[in-house]
Amino acid sequence: MLPSIQFTGHGVELTPTLRDFINDKFERLAKHAVQIISVHVILNVDKLCQIAEAKLHLPHKEIYAKADSEDMYKTIDLLIDKLTRQLEKHRGKKDNH
Repeated sequence: MLPSIQFTGHGVELTPTLRDFINDKFERLAKHAVQIISVHVILNVDKLCQIAEAKLHLPHKEIYAKADSEDMYKTIDLLIDKLTRQLEKHRGKKDNH
C-alpha cells in the first residue's frame, strides 16, 4: 500500500493527467518495498531539460533518485527505473541479514 504522494512543481503545471501518471508508476513501485512511509516528488523545468526527483521514506532508510530528459513522461520513467533498482538492492540487503 502506497501512501499519498506529495507533489512539488517548479515551473511545471501539475495537471491531473500528470498526477495520475505518477500515481500509477509509483503504485507499481510499492510491490518492491515492504513499507513505504511517505513519497515526495519534485518536478522541475530548466529551459529544455525536464527534471524529476523523488524521495522515499522507508523504515530506517531513505531512498533518493533524480532523473532528467527532454520529456517529462520519459523522465518519470527513468526515475521509476532508478528507484526500482535501489529498492531491489535494499530488499536484497535486508533479506541477507
